[in-house]
Formats: sequence, C-alpha cells, structure tokens
Amino acid sequence: MGSLKVPCSFGGKAALLVPFPASRFRVPQSHCYRPSSTGWRSFPGFVLQSLELVYPNSSCSVHSGRVHLTARASVQPATKKLVGDQVKDLPNSGDSIRQRFLEFYAARGHKILPSASLVPDDPTVLLTIAGMLQFKPIFLGKVPREVPRATTSQRCIRTNDIENVGQTSRHHTFFEMLGNFSFGDYFKKEAIKWAWELSTIEFGLPADRLWISIYEDDDEAFAIWQDEVGVPAKRIKRLGEDDNFWSSGVTGPCGPCSEIYYDFHPERGESNVDLGDDTRFIEFYNLVFMQYNKKDDGSLESLKQRNIDTGLGLERVARILQKVPNNYETDLIFPIIEKASELANVSYAVADDCTQRYLKTIGDHMRAIVYLISDGVIPSNIGRGYVVRRLIRRAVRMGRLLGIKGDGLGDIEGAFLPVLAERVIQLSTHIDSDVKNRAARIFEELKREELRFVQTLERGEKLLEQILAEALLDSEKSGTAPCLSGKDAFLLYDTFGFPVEITKEVADGRGVGIDMNGFDAEMENQKRQSQAAHNVIKLGVENGADLTEKVPDTEFVGYDTLCANAVIEGLLVNGNPVIQVSEGNEVEVLLNRSPFYAESGGQIGDHGILYVSNAGNHQKAAVEINDVQKSLGNIFFHKGTVTQGVIEVGFEVEAAVDAKLRQRAKVHHTATHLLQAALKQVLGEETSQAGSLVAFDRLRFDFNFHRPVTDDELMEIEGLINRWISDSTLLETKVMPLTDAKRAGAIAMFGEKYADQVRVVEVPGVSMELCGGTHVNNTSELRGFRIISEQGIASGIRRIEAVAGDAFIEHILARDNYMKQLCSTLKVKAEDVTTRVEALLEELRAARNEVSAANAKAAIFKASTITCKALSVGTSREIRVLVESMDDVDGDALRSAADYLLDALQDPAAVFLGSRPGEGKVSLIAAFSPGVVELGLQAGKFIGPVAKMCGGGGGGRPNFAQAGGRKPENLLGALEKARQDLIAIISEKAG
Repeated sequence: MGSLKVPCSFGGKAALLVPFPASRFRVPQSHCYRPSSTGWRSFPGFVLQSLELVYPNSSCSVHSGRVHLTARASVQPATKKLVGDQVKDLPNSGDSIRQRFLEFYAARGHKILPSASLVPDDPTVLLTIAGMLQFKPIFLGKVPREVPRATTSQRCIRTNDIENVGQTSRHHTFFEMLGNFSFGDYFKKEAIKWAWELSTIEFGLPADRLWISIYEDDDEAFAIWQDEVGVPAKRIKRLGEDDNFWSSGVTGPCGPCSEIYYDFHPERGESNVDLGDDTRFIEFYNLVFMQYNKKDDGSLESLKQRNIDTGLGLERVARILQKVPNNYETDLIFPIIEKASELANVSYAVADDCTQRYLKTIGDHMRAIVYLISDGVIPSNIGRGYVVRRLIRRAVRMGRLLGIKGDGLGDIEGAFLPVLAERVIQLSTHIDSDVKNRAARIFEELKREELRFVQTLERGEKLLEQILAEALLDSEKSGTAPCLSGKDAFLLYDTFGFPVEITKEVADGRGVGIDMNGFDAEMENQKRQSQAAHNVIKLGVENGADLTEKVPDTEFVGYDTLCANAVIEGLLVNGNPVIQVSEGNEVEVLLNRSPFYAESGGQIGDHGILYVSNAGNHQKAAVEINDVQKSLGNIFFHKGTVTQGVIEVGFEVEAAVDAKLRQRAKVHHTATHLLQAALKQVLGEETSQAGSLVAFDRLRFDFNFHRPVTDDELMEIEGLINRWISDSTLLETKVMPLTDAKRAGAIAMFGEKYADQVRVVEVPGVSMELCGGTHVNNTSELRGFRIISEQGIASGIRRIEAVAGDAFIEHILARDNYMKQLCSTLKVKAEDVTTRVEALLEELRAARNEVSAANAKAAIFKASTITCKALSVGTSREIRVLVESMDDVDGDALRSAADYLLDALQDPAAVFLGSRPGEGKVSLIAAFSPGVVELGLQAGKFIGPVAKMCGGGGGGRPNFAQAGGRKPENLLGALEKARQDLIAIISEKAG
C-alpha cells in the first residue's frame, strides 16, 4: 500500500497524504471543496462527508507535478447538526427561517394564516403565483377583512422563466413567498421599519451589506429609509416605473414599491453600483405600498384603504444565511439534488457545470411537481395539467441525460421520479403537512406519467432521426446546406422533452444545422403566451362593483326554511345596476337575506319564485329564479325573469324555494358523500375527489384513480351505498373550528376555501366532510342509488355519474320501460333477452362474413379481368405497373384484389387501386412486391400525396399501404397522378 501527496488544502493543511490506490477519509469542515482549474473550490455552508480518490490503473502517473485521478464526493448542507442521536435544525435552516419570519410578525399583531392551494379560486390566474393572491378580494374591497394584519408562507409556481432554472443562482418554478400584509391598517413607515428590523436584527444581516431601491418619486419612502432607519443616502437607489412601481393592470390598485438587496461583494465599492448585477446583488424582500387607484385616463387617485403587500423569498434568504453560492445548495433543495446524484452515480461537488445544471433543475422541478399533484393537478395536455406534465418531462429527460436508468436502484423497468418524490415529501412537513397523506397517489401518478413519457422519448428519438434524414435528402435534391427547421427543433423540445442543445449535438454529428432564429421565435411566442396566462393578477373591477360595495352580505337562512321575507337591496340588468325592472326582462336580484342556496361546493343553485304582494302602492309582481350565484364575497345574485309586474330596489319580497328541486339536490349531495366514502373503502384511501356536480337530475363525481373501475367494484360500491341508505342513519351537522374538524378526520372538498369556523356534515360511521351544502336528515330519504356510467376524462381522472331519490326511481322506471319494449320486439321474456340478442349478433356476424367473402370473390374476379392492363416499365429490369379504379369495391375486398394482382403479375410488380365504396368515400391501396421495395419505393410514403388529393390520408408498411378520402370526384385524377409518378420513379431507378 503506497501513498501520494495530493496538492490541495483541507483544514489549513498544505497537503494531504492519500493512501494508494484509493482511500476514503472524513473531513469535519464547515466548507466543502471541489477540484477546478485553479485548485480546490470552496462550497461554504456544506460539510464534506467523504471523498473517494480513484486511480484509473495500478500505476498512477504524475505529469508536471499533477496527479490524474477521479474523485467522488458526498456533501450535505451545514444547516443541521447531530445532537446525541438526533439531527437538529440550526438557526439558519430553511424551516427555521420560515418559522422565525412568521413568529416575528405574529409578535407584531399579525395573524398567521395557512398557505393557499396552488390551484387558485381566481379564474384569471392559472396557478398561485404570489402570496397576495388569496387576499385579492380583500384588496378589491369585495369581501371584508377578517383580520387587519396577516402573515403567510405561500407556496407559489411560476414557469415563465423556466429556461433560467438551473442556469442562474435564483430562478425557480416552485418557491415559497413569505409575506406580511396590512389591510387598511399600518402603512409605509411600519412596513419599512419592520422589514429592516427583521433583516438586520432577527436574521442578523450586516447593515452595511444591505442596499435599498425605491420608486423615483417616492420621497416619503426615501425619508423613512434615511432619516428613521438610518440607511445612508448613497445606498438608497431611485428606480423607474418598470422596476419599482407595482400595478395590477391597465386600471385598478397600484403603488410604489421598495426592495432590499443583499451585497455579496462589498469590496467592489459604492460608486456606479447597478442593483441589477446578479453577480453582486440579490433582491430578497419586496415591499408594495398599495396606495393608488389607476383610472381609465391613467391618472392616479388615492385609495380610501391603503394596503401593504410584501414578499420575501425564502430560498433567497436561505442562500444568504447559509452562505452558499446559489439557492439550490440550500437545505430546502439540496437533499433532492443529493438523491438525484446518488441515482445517477455522480457527485454534485465534483461534477461539471452541465451535470450540475441538470441536477439543480431536477431538484427544483421535483418540488413543483409534488406540490402540484398534491393540490389536485393531474398531468394533461391543457391548462394546469400541461404545466405539471411539462415539468415531469423535463425532469425525466434530464435524468436520462445524467444516466439514470429505470428507477436508479436496479429496476431497469422502473421509474426514478417516485424515488425523488419521496425525498421531497420528507422535506414537506413544515411546508404542507397534508402532502404525506397523499404520498401514495403522488407516487402512482409520477410512475405512470414517467413510464408513459419514456415511450414518448423513444418516439422522439426516432422522429429526430427521421427529420434529420429528410433534411439531408432535401439538401441533396436542392443543393443547399442541410438544416433542421426551428419549428421542428421546438416540436422536439416542447413535445418530446429534447433540450435544443441535445438536438443540436445530434444534428451536428450528422452534419445538419439548426435554424436557431426560428427556434428562438417559437420559444418567444410560447413565453408570451405563458406570461399572459400565468403571471398577471388582475385586480380590475367589473360592472356593478360600486353596487356590491354598498350591498351587505346576504344572510343565508336556507338550512332551516325554504321560504323567507326579504328586501331587494339591488338589481342588475346585463351586469349594470338599475332601480326598476319590468315584466319580460332578465334580472339579477340582490336580497338582504335568502333561503335560496347559491351555487358552491359542486351543488347548483336553487330554483324558485320571488313574490311581491299587493301592498301600499305596490302592484303584484313575480320573478322566476332559475339560478343563484355568489360574488367573491357572500352576496347572492338571484338570476331570473320578471314574469309579472314591476320590481324595484327597496321592495319587500317573499322568497320561496322550489321544495321538490331542493330535495333532489339534497339527496344527490348526501349521495355524493356516500359515494366518496364507498370509493375509499373499495378502491383505497388514496382515492380523492377531483371535482363534482350536484344537480337535480343526477350527480357527477370526478376522482383520482389510475385505471377503469371494474364491474365487480362498481357493484360493490353500489351495494355499500344502498346498504347505508337502508340503515336509515340520521345525519349530524356541526359548526366547529377548522383545526378541530381536520383533527377529527373531516375530508375537505376539492377546490373549496374554508373560514376558521366550518360546517361539518357527518353520516356517523360512514362519512365526515367539511361542507356548506344542503343534505337530507336521514339516509333513507335517498331511497336508492344507481351508477349510470363510469369513464376516464383525463389521465388519472375517472368520472362516475349516478342517481338517487326521485331521479333513481325515474331511472329504474325508464329502464324497465325500455326492457318491456325490447321484450315485445324480440318476443321473449326479460330473462331470455340476453340469449336472444347474442343469437341475433351471431347471425349478423355470419351474414357479414358471407357478404365479405362474396365481395372478395367478386373483386378478385374483377381483378382477373384487368391484369392485361398492366404496363411494363424499365429497361435494365422490367417491372409490371398496374393502376386502376375498382368502382364501388369496399376496403377489405380492395385489399383482396391487390393481393391477387401482385401474385398474378409476379415479382417485381407495383399495384395501385382505388374505389368509391360509398357516398363521399374513397378507398386506396398501394401494394409493392419485394423487388420494387428494393428499389427504394415505399408504399406508405407513396400513398400519402395521392390520398391528400382525395381529401384524406393514410399510410402503412413499405410493401403495403391503405388510405381513405372524402372526395370521390377527385379519384380518377388521383389515380392518374399515381400512375405517372410510379412510371417516372421506376423508370429512373430501373432505367
């Protein structure tokens, strides 16, 4: 066992003695080192757990005093320490920073509120992109504030800068935004002073490393920062509207903002400072002073209620406090990177920049993927589903580029994303504790999506080869340099997950260039669409906003009664406020109190009548209500038509709900709760709701599940629910604190937001859910339950439609009537219908086979009469070519005719046949013998342009292809083109 001195520095030592040929040693440092062209690079904030130096062979050579070897290292963030047998968080761990922020503002009168879902209620925003989004209705004045001050740690998703993820030190798709908010309470002075106190005292950041930006005209903020906080004027930068004036849109709430920057390199001096220099500064705290309303003409007016909206990036502060070179190497993300490194059998600490970029991107994307799926987003090709699918595909592609095979643990057919997701979930405790309860569903969804995409990747690789071959062929024909179009490169990138640099590398190897300008144009177009869809929170005010500001919330009395007296507080026609509405007009009526249920939680709004009786100067009037909706607050909009008289604001009305329709809704809502309980019992607890509809005629329930529900399972589900119905169980309804309800095991409904006090509906021993809907008093009121259909509506999402109560009876009676008609038509008893139908189907199949055989014989006979029309083409080698119309022969018979003709003409031969099998239909067949295929002709490619002339398309194998069309009037012209093309090509190749 020999040893060598390796020139490096650890723990102040000038050199390190390494046993030969390899050694593992532990260095309990607060820094981690990696070799680079200039020596060993330091990673502050990381502990080097082990380093393995591996010599390539037994005789290690030394050149110019340098040892050539391979190094593998394992590091971990220095934010945890071992105390006894337990790992403890250090004060600057990500979890600690989050908690310290929330406690800091809680001590200053802020209520700690939970993070909202990544799936927002706001229809103008695809995903939750900022901490203020859940408070938008308060900022708009559409709902009253429940607290004057709040603080949150909000999970956020942004994908408009996805190409920068892993490239820069700070860009992410998933991040946590810590925020403190004031709703008409404190303002600029307090916000600035507390932000400074948090940064310099609570987090201990050196004051001389902090720089401030303000809006160019905000003298008030400048004075607070300089005179009251004590920041030198030279470290306060005035910036323009693009940088430091926040606006929600063309009109609406807006105001100046101020940002705090951390200086990583104060040694560069204080002159000519550019806060936009990412190599020196990072902006980590943004304070928005929402004090103006921008009017249509662009002028600003002061808001009656001035608000504070702030955002502090957790990952950015963690980077600063943990003293690491980028956000990815914090303890919030690095454990995921470390796991990915393990699966790829690489070391992050000694990896090249490209490998590190892939690892960082995977670490970032895995957090976004796990939390999106946990919040109910299922991979698909539209909307939110496309966002998570794209992130999954990027992660899979980069994992493959790193060399991860299968699950990375030995199962070559497995998936590695679930392995990484497990690490993300381990880190989720203080971010979202519910994620662990959804782990099984997350793993299943990731496995299915990854394995499906691996197949897509393989198709993408084949497509790339095909596109490159076509580019080379086109180049040969045109005499120009081969080039891959930007559109094709973007297709490979966007659909198949190929980074453009990989496409370029493969193309370069084949001598093919890429139109990068075209690719950049496609990318820019997608970014514009992404930014438009994802990153604008509109705080515009719709018509009628002034009215809703003056109208109080509607008091709902419909749990206890279906009839109540109320006063008309407002009227809307076409969204505009009016004082009076006459007979025949559609109207939206705002009442001070109402027994009508407004659509929410999947349950549709009640129907009924608003009556105005003869009283005083009032004439009798009536409004037929056919829908009830809620505003952002709790104002009910009763939508309907004035069927009699005139109604006015201030009139007293008698509001009466249609009792029969309300009962149908109650029955179906309770049935929905029973259905969810039965699904969990039969299919597994991981099954969860993904949407619902509670209507008068049926219920619809969408749920997460990876396969069709079998007939036996559906029968078991139906049986369970009908048993619970027959148990005649009394329902229990309680109002309790949200935390108590969750602790008791109550299930939250998909997409719903809940206040501190919630309504819990329980079917004892069966179901307990948070629900504001209307329900029966006893399960026996459902009378019966029947599943009408079960189907898939998206990847991993199943849908059940069912009926109960009166709708169940109507369904059974209708089915019974259909059966009676069927029995009468077939002249059999009900129990014999199945046997009789099977017999009829068998007879039909036999008859069709006979017809098909007769058609084939007729086609072959007709083909035998046209063999003499074949042409001989070619001089060096004679090839028989036959192109003919077969009139009205169907597709199967046409194929039989083509097979016969190939045999009759013998190899080498080319046959192309067409027919009109029905009105508006064309059938085409191309059949080439082996001798023709050897010349380079492919039936699948040849038939395409001909079929296009007939308004259709098709394809197939090199020796046989089939196509269809919708323009029989073009058939003869298409066949003539086929004849000419075949003769020309064969003449050239066999000339």
